[in-house]
Amino acid sequence: MMASKRYPLRAAHRVARATLAVVLMAGTLACQAAEDAVRIPAPALDVPSVANGPTQTVVLAGGCFWGVQKVFQHVRGVRRAVSGYAGGNAASADYETVSTGRTGHAESVEVTFDPSVVSFGTLLQVYFSVAHNPTELDYQGPDHGTQYRSEIFTTNDEQKRIAEAYIRQLDAAGAYGQRIVTRVEPLQRFYAAEDYHQDYATLHPDSGYIAHYDLPKVRNLAQLFPGQYRADPVLVAAAGH
Repeated sequence: MMASKRYPLRAAHRVARATLAVVLMAGTLACQAAEDAVRIPAPALDVPSVANGPTQTVVLAGGCFWGVQKVFQHVRGVRRAVSGYAGGNAASADYETVSTGRTGHAESVEVTFDPSVVSFGTLLQVYFSVAHNPTELDYQGPDHGTQYRSEIFTTNDEQKRIAEAYIRQLDAAGAYGQRIVTRVEPLQRFYAAEDYHQDYATLHPDSGYIAHYDLPKVRNLAQLFPGQYRADPVLVAAAGH
Protein backbone atom coordinates (compact mmCIF):
# COMPACT_ATOMS: atom_id res chain seq x y z
CA MET A 1 0.00 0.00 0.00
CA MET A 2 1.19 3.50 -0.78
CA ALA A 3 0.73 6.14 1.91
CA SER A 4 -0.40 8.61 -0.74
CA LYS A 5 -3.30 6.44 -1.92
CA ARG A 6 -6.75 7.97 -1.40
CA TYR A 7 -8.81 5.73 0.87
CA PRO A 8 -12.61 5.80 1.26
CA LEU A 9 -13.82 7.03 4.63
CA ARG A 10 -17.04 6.16 6.41
CA ALA A 11 -19.55 9.00 6.69
CA ALA A 12 -19.11 9.24 10.46
CA HIS A 13 -15.41 9.79 10.04
CA ARG A 14 -15.93 12.53 7.47
CA VAL A 15 -18.29 14.26 9.90
CA ALA A 16 -15.84 13.80 12.76
CA ARG A 17 -13.00 15.28 10.73
CA ALA A 18 -15.09 18.29 9.71
CA THR A 19 -16.25 18.80 13.30
CA LEU A 20 -12.69 18.50 14.55
CA ALA A 21 -11.46 21.14 12.11
CA VAL A 22 -14.08 23.61 13.36
CA VAL A 23 -13.23 22.84 16.97
CA LEU A 24 -9.51 23.30 16.39
CA MET A 25 -10.16 26.65 14.73
CA ALA A 26 -12.13 27.69 17.78
CA GLY A 27 -9.17 26.77 19.98
CA THR A 28 -10.90 24.08 22.06
CA LEU A 29 -11.25 20.31 22.04
CA ALA A 30 -14.35 20.24 24.21
CA CYS A 31 -16.47 18.73 21.43
CA GLN A 32 -16.06 15.00 20.76
CA ALA A 33 -13.12 14.72 23.15
CA ALA A 34 -10.93 11.65 22.83
CA GLU A 35 -11.44 8.96 25.45
CA ASP A 36 -9.19 9.12 28.50
CA ALA A 37 -7.33 6.03 29.61
CA VAL A 38 -8.49 4.41 32.85
CA ARG A 39 -6.06 2.91 35.34
CA ILE A 40 -7.39 -0.49 36.31
CA PRO A 41 -5.97 -3.40 38.31
CA ALA A 42 -4.41 -6.35 36.55
CA PRO A 43 -6.64 -9.42 36.27
CA ALA A 44 -6.58 -11.63 39.33
CA LEU A 45 -6.91 -14.66 37.05
CA ASP A 46 -4.39 -15.06 34.23
CA VAL A 47 -2.50 -17.71 32.28
CA PRO A 48 0.97 -18.61 33.63
CA SER A 49 3.79 -17.80 31.22
CA VAL A 50 5.25 -20.80 29.39
CA ALA A 51 8.59 -20.45 27.61
CA ASN A 52 8.76 -21.64 23.99
CA GLY A 53 5.02 -22.27 23.83
CA PRO A 54 2.94 -21.77 20.68
CA THR A 55 1.48 -18.40 19.76
CA GLN A 56 -2.17 -17.76 20.53
CA THR A 57 -4.87 -15.59 18.98
CA VAL A 58 -7.81 -13.64 20.31
CA VAL A 59 -10.17 -11.34 18.42
CA LEU A 60 -11.04 -8.03 20.08
CA ALA A 61 -13.77 -5.57 19.07
CA GLY A 62 -13.99 -2.08 20.52
CA GLY A 63 -15.06 0.59 18.07
CA CYS A 64 -13.29 1.51 14.85
CA PHE A 65 -10.68 -1.14 14.13
CA TRP A 66 -8.09 1.44 13.05
CA GLY A 67 -7.37 2.51 16.62
CA VAL A 68 -7.63 -0.94 18.20
CA GLN A 69 -5.19 -2.32 15.65
CA LYS A 70 -2.81 0.59 16.24
CA VAL A 71 -2.76 0.01 20.00
CA PHE A 72 -1.96 -3.68 19.81
CA GLN A 73 0.64 -3.21 17.11
CA HIS A 74 2.62 -1.34 19.76
CA VAL A 75 2.39 -4.05 22.44
CA ARG A 76 5.49 -6.16 23.04
CA GLY A 77 4.79 -9.83 22.41
CA VAL A 78 2.13 -9.19 19.77
CA ARG A 79 3.28 -10.85 16.57
CA ARG A 80 0.44 -9.64 14.34
CA ALA A 81 -2.68 -7.49 14.61
CA VAL A 82 -5.09 -7.62 11.66
CA SER A 83 -8.21 -5.52 11.18
CA GLY A 84 -11.31 -7.43 10.14
CA TYR A 85 -14.81 -8.59 10.94
CA ALA A 86 -16.23 -11.15 13.40
CA GLY A 87 -19.70 -12.17 14.51
CA GLY A 88 -21.38 -12.57 11.13
CA ASN A 89 -21.02 -14.76 8.06
CA ALA A 90 -18.74 -14.76 5.03
CA ALA A 91 -21.34 -13.32 2.66
CA SER A 92 -21.55 -10.06 4.63
CA ALA A 93 -17.87 -9.70 5.60
CA ASP A 94 -17.10 -6.61 3.58
CA TYR A 95 -16.76 -3.04 4.74
CA GLU A 96 -19.76 -1.49 3.00
CA THR A 97 -22.13 -4.22 4.17
CA VAL A 98 -20.78 -4.31 7.74
CA SER A 99 -21.21 -0.53 7.90
CA THR A 100 -24.99 -0.96 7.69
CA GLY A 101 -24.93 -2.37 11.24
CA ARG A 102 -27.24 -5.21 10.24
CA THR A 103 -24.79 -8.06 9.61
CA GLY A 104 -23.97 -9.23 13.13
CA HIS A 105 -20.32 -8.41 12.44
CA ALA A 106 -18.22 -6.17 14.65
CA GLU A 107 -15.17 -4.29 13.43
CA SER A 108 -12.52 -6.40 15.14
CA VAL A 109 -8.81 -7.04 15.39
CA GLU A 110 -7.25 -10.49 15.35
CA VAL A 111 -4.32 -10.36 17.78
CA THR A 112 -1.67 -13.06 17.51
CA PHE A 113 0.64 -13.02 20.51
CA ASP A 114 3.50 -14.84 22.21
CA PRO A 115 2.23 -15.80 25.69
CA SER A 116 5.80 -16.10 26.98
CA VAL A 117 6.23 -12.34 26.36
CA VAL A 118 2.75 -10.94 27.03
CA SER A 119 -0.02 -12.75 28.88
CA PHE A 120 -3.63 -12.93 27.79
CA GLY A 121 -4.56 -11.08 30.97
CA THR A 122 -2.21 -8.21 30.12
CA LEU A 123 -3.76 -7.93 26.67
CA LEU A 124 -7.17 -7.66 28.31
CA GLN A 125 -5.87 -4.98 30.69
CA VAL A 126 -4.67 -2.95 27.68
CA TYR A 127 -7.98 -3.58 25.89
CA PHE A 128 -10.10 -2.39 28.82
CA SER A 129 -7.94 0.57 29.88
CA VAL A 130 -6.44 2.00 26.69
CA ALA A 131 -7.96 0.57 23.51
CA HIS A 132 -11.60 1.53 24.09
CA ASN A 133 -14.33 2.35 26.62
CA PRO A 134 -16.07 -0.89 27.64
CA THR A 135 -19.11 0.91 29.11
CA GLU A 136 -20.36 2.30 25.79
CA LEU A 137 -23.06 0.09 24.26
CA ASP A 138 -22.84 -0.24 20.47
CA TYR A 139 -20.75 2.87 20.00
CA GLN A 140 -17.32 4.35 20.59
CA GLY A 141 -16.79 8.10 20.41
CA PRO A 142 -18.35 9.40 17.18
CA ASP A 143 -18.97 5.93 15.72
CA HIS A 144 -22.41 4.43 16.37
CA GLY A 145 -23.88 1.04 15.47
CA THR A 146 -23.67 -2.61 16.49
CA GLN A 147 -20.54 -2.95 14.35
CA TYR A 148 -18.74 -0.78 16.93
CA ARG A 149 -19.72 -2.87 19.95
CA SER A 150 -17.36 -4.05 22.67
CA GLU A 151 -16.80 -7.78 22.36
CA ILE A 152 -14.12 -10.39 23.06
CA PHE A 153 -14.15 -13.34 20.68
CA THR A 154 -12.24 -16.07 22.48
CA THR A 155 -10.39 -18.96 20.84
CA ASN A 156 -10.37 -21.40 23.78
CA ASP A 157 -12.20 -22.08 27.03
CA GLU A 158 -9.40 -20.66 29.17
CA GLN A 159 -9.60 -17.28 27.45
CA LYS A 160 -13.36 -17.21 27.97
CA ARG A 161 -13.01 -18.04 31.66
CA ILE A 162 -10.34 -15.36 32.22
CA ALA A 163 -12.22 -12.66 30.28
CA GLU A 164 -15.49 -13.26 32.13
CA ALA A 165 -13.70 -13.31 35.50
CA TYR A 166 -11.93 -10.03 34.70
CA ILE A 167 -15.18 -8.29 33.78
CA ARG A 168 -16.70 -9.42 37.09
CA GLN A 169 -13.57 -8.21 38.91
CA LEU A 170 -13.65 -4.76 37.31
CA ASP A 171 -17.39 -4.34 37.85
CA ALA A 172 -17.05 -5.36 41.50
CA ALA A 173 -14.26 -2.81 41.95
CA GLY A 174 -16.35 -0.06 40.33
CA ALA A 175 -13.47 0.64 37.98
CA TYR A 176 -15.54 2.80 35.62
CA GLY A 177 -18.50 3.95 37.69
CA GLN A 178 -20.71 2.25 35.11
CA ARG A 179 -21.37 -1.37 34.21
CA ILE A 180 -19.14 -2.99 31.59
CA VAL A 181 -21.16 -3.97 28.51
CA THR A 182 -18.46 -6.07 26.82
CA ARG A 183 -19.73 -9.36 25.44
CA VAL A 184 -17.66 -12.55 25.54
CA GLU A 185 -18.32 -15.23 22.96
CA PRO A 186 -16.33 -18.03 21.29
CA LEU A 187 -14.96 -17.00 17.90
CA GLN A 188 -16.71 -18.67 15.00
CA ARG A 189 -14.75 -17.11 12.16
CA PHE A 190 -12.60 -14.04 11.56
CA TYR A 191 -12.51 -12.33 8.18
CA ALA A 192 -9.62 -9.97 7.40
CA ALA A 193 -10.71 -6.51 6.26
CA GLU A 194 -9.83 -4.95 2.94
CA ASP A 195 -6.17 -4.03 2.40
CA TYR A 196 -6.83 -0.29 2.63
CA HIS A 197 -7.91 -0.71 6.28
CA GLN A 198 -4.70 -2.47 7.35
CA ASP A 199 -2.13 -0.30 9.19
CA TYR A 200 -4.43 2.66 8.52
CA ALA A 201 -3.52 4.68 11.61
CA THR A 202 0.20 4.30 10.91
CA LEU A 203 -0.17 5.27 7.26
CA HIS A 204 -2.42 8.27 8.00
CA PRO A 205 -1.14 9.94 11.19
CA ASP A 206 -2.16 13.38 9.87
CA SER A 207 -5.81 12.40 9.44
CA GLY A 208 -7.91 14.50 11.80
CA TYR A 209 -9.77 11.42 13.01
CA ILE A 210 -6.58 9.41 13.65
CA ALA A 211 -4.76 12.29 15.33
CA HIS A 212 -7.64 13.05 17.66
CA TYR A 213 -9.07 9.65 18.51
CA ASP A 214 -6.38 7.03 17.92
CA LEU A 215 -2.89 8.45 18.48
CA PRO A 216 -3.77 9.46 22.07
CA LYS A 217 -4.46 5.77 22.76
CA VAL A 218 -0.89 4.90 21.80
CA ARG A 219 0.47 7.66 24.03
CA ASN A 220 -1.67 6.31 26.87
CA LEU A 221 -0.29 2.83 26.24
CA ALA A 222 3.27 4.12 26.55
CA GLN A 223 2.44 5.92 29.81
CA LEU A 224 0.38 3.21 31.50
CA PHE A 225 2.30 0.19 30.23
CA PRO A 226 5.93 1.25 29.71
CA GLY A 227 7.14 -2.33 30.09
CA GLN A 228 4.81 -3.62 27.39
CA TYR A 229 5.14 -0.69 24.96
CA ARG A 230 7.31 -0.78 21.87
CA ALA A 231 7.88 2.29 19.74
CA ASP A 232 7.98 0.49 16.37
CA PRO A 233 4.64 -1.13 15.52
CA VAL A 234 4.40 -4.60 13.99
CA LEU A 235 2.68 -3.89 10.69
CA VAL A 236 0.50 -6.12 8.54
CA ALA A 237 2.22 -4.86 5.39
CA ALA A 238 5.61 -5.95 6.74
CA ALA A 239 4.26 -9.47 7.26
CA GLY A 240 3.11 -9.71 3.66
CA HIS A 241 -0.65 -9.61 4.20
